[in-house]
Amino acid sequence: MPEYPRLLHTVLDTTRPRELAEFYRELLGLRYRAGDEPPGEGPDDADWLVLVDAADRPVLAFQLVDRLEPTTWPSHEVPMQLHLDFTVSTSHELEHQRHRAQALGARVLLDRTGEPDEPLYVFADLSGHPFCIVVR
Repeated sequence: MPEYPRLLHTVLDTTRPRELAEFYRELLGLRYRAGDEPPGEGPDDADWLVLVDAADRPVLAFQLVDRLEPTTWPSHEVPMQLHLDFTVSTSHELEHQRHRAQALGARVLLDRTGEPDEPLYVFADLSGHPFCIVVR
């Protein structure tokens, strides 16, 4: 049987790795991998951070870059390039997660909660990366 590459994690470029890692840690209930100390427990000038799930599987990584031009989506001057999709089970939970995401600093880019087949929000994270939360 052939071996295929497996996705290790998704890496997001950012000018503020710790802030963006904290945003996704709080939003998704993840934790730092061993050696990537939480804020206040180690240096906060990290240029690479990884978040893992409860089984220690890598989920997201954050890489320091000098400059990042956030997408202008839905306008196409600066394309989306990549986005993350997350699911919730109900419209009530979607609204709960919208409030959580905004409290953590996300901006709503698109409100499509009126769609009966697939209600969703498109957000921009702290670095401008788009992500969706959709009812599935």
